[in-house]
Amino acid sequence: MIVLGLESSCDDTAAAVLEDGRERSSVVASQDLVHAPFGGVVPELAARNHLDNIIPVIEAALERAGLELSDIDAVAATRGPGLLGCLLVALQTGKGIACGRGLPFIGVNHIEGHLLSTEIDEVLPRPFLGMVVSGGHSALYLAGADHGWSLLGATRDDAAGEAFDKAAKLLDLGYPGGRQIEALARGGNPQALPLPRPRVRGEEIALSFSGLKTALWHRLREHPDLPKADVAASFQCAVVETLVDAARRGLEKSRADCLVVTGGVSANGALREAMATLCREEGVRLVVPPIPRCTDNAAMIAYAGWRRLERGERDGFDVEPMPVWPLGERDG
Repeated sequence: MIVLGLESSCDDTAAAVLEDGRERSSVVASQDLVHAPFGGVVPELAARNHLDNIIPVIEAALERAGLELSDIDAVAATRGPGLLGCLLVALQTGKGIACGRGLPFIGVNHIEGHLLSTEIDEVLPRPFLGMVVSGGHSALYLAGADHGWSLLGATRDDAAGEAFDKAAKLLDLGYPGGRQIEALARGGNPQALPLPRPRVRGEEIALSFSGLKTALWHRLREHPDLPKADVAASFQCAVVETLVDAARRGLEKSRADCLVVTGGVSANGALREAMATLCREEGVRLVVPPIPRCTDNAAMIAYAGWRRLERGERDGFDVEPMPVWPLGERDG
């Protein structure tokens, strides 16, 4: 089965073609330069740019795959969660293509796409523990043997990637913040600035980054002359150690022997190294996607859609976008 996947949940417009679950092409149009002057994603600008980009990325994905639109057997598109105006672009385009050509269509949960992104190369035995860390999501899920997902814990406020962006804005580093902080942190001292490792009181597994961002703001006022490299390294260390602590608790609770870490923040080298150390200590396997599949892409959407299509699932052309869509719920 050849599946065309489409993604536009935030600020990346993407299209990909998979054949029987294996990637033939993947194209992403980034909007980093569009949103850089604002230090973060502006939803209306993102939606308008998706409209400009969606057809060119589809054409590029088909060309790279050496296929025509007539060769496609099914279409999968991100249905949610995400920004409403952005979601509409890929979802409506996907439904239009599928309806016009009489093809099966399925709307995909963006988070499930991230969690399954590593399986494009190798299908993992279940159960496994999955951690999604991105600009909009920071959560841990247990992948069940029945293809289902159980939420073990999530952020109560900011996501890890959002915290990186806000910290970078405080330091005047530019956008996207995660990459800027990681690059600057390589030359800094991670112990230079005392910052908290937040825990949520009364929650066995939960994340919180809003307080860490606030603590950074106060520390910068107290130490205005501290080298930015030291600040970046200290902040990155705090985020990484917070995520590793949550992953450790998730492994203890789930007793899983495999940890999947995915999402845009999983491209961070310090986080990858720290998670590798954790998994060696715990005697479990660590799986992270290749860097191009860490950030938003359509290959993961096509793969998640293909898995559901193979199980006989289909969506009607009346499905609507779901800006809030807890993983594990097929419909809102």
